[in-house]
Amino acid sequence: MTVPPSTSTPGPGWYPDPAGSGRLQWWNGTAWTGQFSTPQFQGQTPRPVEPRRRISDRTPVYNAYVWTIVALPLVPLILLMFWNPTIRLRTVGARQVQTVDPASIFTTPYFLLVASGFLVYGVSALLAYLDWDKLRKDGVVRPFHWAWVFLSREVYVIGRSVIVHEVAPRRGLAPVWATIGVTVLAVVLVGFKMSSLVATLANQAASI
Repeated sequence: MTVPPSTSTPGPGWYPDPAGSGRLQWWNGTAWTGQFSTPQFQGQTPRPVEPRRRISDRTPVYNAYVWTIVALPLVPLILLMFWNPTIRLRTVGARQVQTVDPASIFTTPYFLLVASGFLVYGVSALLAYLDWDKLRKDGVVRPFHWAWVFLSREVYVIGRSVIVHEVAPRRGLAPVWATIGVTVLAVVLVGFKMSSLVATLANQAASI
């Protein structure tokens, strides 16, 4: 038997296995695929999962949403480069002892840096949802869920790219490489900035 029992050729979907196995087999619209649904406990209604199929080579796999997610970590990184705290002294106690004011680090760039972290987190979640929704509309079956971005942007970008690469061979992995590049750049710049800050603060403390 080559088609599900019907008066006309049915569309793609899960149908009873014509071999009589009692399972559901995926019918792609023209032939049986040999893919069976997961066995269910007796009395339970099967919940078949549509297999991922390849998308057209003309279907775009990248968009502005995912590239913005990749680039967003650069925002707090840029603000960090402008954060240059200056040591200030304050007088404490009855003996008027001079000590370093710990509030010296709380400059405008510092508060912008902290606020940007929360903003980037929220914007990443929104963009991940829009990216996930667009992939679904472009024909990607069960794209990597956008909620993984709450764990980290990197997890979402990697998971998204792996699934896109599965349905669009030879494509889809560019955001992973871009994320690696941004991460390496961030590590190098943060290390350089911290070294520069430590040296500057040490010089300021010595001159007080």
